[in-house]
Amino acid sequence: MKILKSALRLASAFCLSVSLSACAGVNELESFKQQIREKYDMKEQAFHNNDPEPILTRFYLDQVVSTDPEGHTHEGRNELRPVYNEIIGAEVKIKSYKTKVKGDLGWDWVNFYVTPPKESGMQPFVFKMLFLWERIDGEWWSHGEMYVPGEFDVASR
Repeated sequence: MKILKSALRLASAFCLSVSLSACAGVNELESFKQQIREKYDMKEQAFHNNDPEPILTRFYLDQVVSTDPEGHTHEGRNELRPVYNEIIGAEVKIKSYKTKVKGDLGWDWVNFYVTPPKESGMQPFVFKMLFLWERIDGEWWSHGEMYVPGEFDVASR
């Protein structure tokens, strides 16, 4: 009987530690999602305000790498600045599709919805994007992204 009680205590402790680890993973993911959502909200607002500076200086690391659908790569904020100067002013919505985080590194697949200003004559469009993230001194920063035209099917999830 004493051995059975010890075995039950050991099994209970193991189950509790597994549950706490799983819970910590969920909390880590939810915290990451919340913090990058704040970055996405800031980016959406900067587009709305026709102001690329918050995007360039509070979203991306200085050594950001961005690759567009044609395969052009823009490295660093200075190379990315002309791209944002060209497209700023559109209405943008960013919706996470699949998110992963482990410690101070994470990534997020998103649908990136763009509604150009009416005067541009352009139709709204969507990109499938992958943002790469790193937490530095407690704050999440994007190392960059890759994007292609299209939209993830969120209904199938």
